[in-house]
Amino acid sequence: MKNHALFNAVHTFVQAHNLLPAGKTFVMGLSGGPDSLFLLHYLSLLHTAGTIKLIAAHLDHAWRTESASEVVFCQQAAENLNIPFVHARLPDLPFSAPWRGSKEDVGRKARRFFLEKVAHEHGAERIALAHHAQDQQETLFIRLLRGATLTGLTGMKPKQGLYIRPLLHINKTDILTFLHEQGVRYLTDPSNESPLFLRNRIRATVIPALRSCDERFDKNFLSTITRLQETEDFLETLVQQTLTQISSLHSGTICLDLPALQRTHPVLQYRIVFAWLCQEKLPFQPTQAFLDELLRFLFSPRGGSHTIHTSWRLVKKGKTAWLEKKP
Repeated sequence: MKNHALFNAVHTFVQAHNLLPAGKTFVMGLSGGPDSLFLLHYLSLLHTAGTIKLIAAHLDHAWRTESASEVVFCQQAAENLNIPFVHARLPDLPFSAPWRGSKEDVGRKARRFFLEKVAHEHGAERIALAHHAQDQQETLFIRLLRGATLTGLTGMKPKQGLYIRPLLHINKTDILTFLHEQGVRYLTDPSNESPLFLRNRIRATVIPALRSCDERFDKNFLSTITRLQETEDFLETLVQQTLTQISSLHSGTICLDLPALQRTHPVLQYRIVFAWLCQEKLPFQPTQAFLDELLRFLFSPRGGSHTIHTSWRLVKKGKTAWLEKKP
């Protein structure tokens, strides 16, 4: 199994994106489903070889009666491969999130909270998730339906902050074939078939329809995502360069040259303001309406200040603008 072609494909992708540097500790989210079981088996080879240290982590949301037995299944799967296993129940965690949107979204945020807590406690370098190529496809169409920007349409990245996705170029059918051939048991979540969830409806109707239209869909989709991500990387580099050119640092605060900002392309203006807020570590919801509001104030003839958060305000004087905490 060590030299299986699918493992070799994952390894090539991991090496290309430097996802698993040797000598580091990694946490992986283990749900018990086929994707996470496959990732567990791949990462266990590196753990056994001493290349990395791996910790498998499972969050029991306690939303379903069978969730307790799923903890036992995941623990046995990890222990069979000599992988340390940690788990927690959501009701026992100091986690709270407003119920905006779906239960699925709350569950995802809870898992992130738990995995980051485990990573912090164990000094882990990164957190490995088992998203694969079809997850990427579904994510793009969800974001497309919700009116995403170019940044949103670039999909999930192999490496984003703490998180890595070693399986992002692997097809789900290949994962299932591998598990069946190797006799690896996995759990099946019945909610993955429910038409109540948008992702499931896309998986069941949109993706098969596109494949039936053109058998090259999977290959061409991957090429498109790659080009979009390359374009996004270029724009991010350009934004950082431009922000440096049109700003100055005064007493630790980034001040924008407003005439210079106004001379940039509108696409860059939005991205520059977004990057500026991020660099100043200001908490905000990155909506189009919010960014429109800021640009209107920045480019209006009047000066003064504009409250943009309970603790922050945007101050404009003459041709310069800066952010400051409210007294």
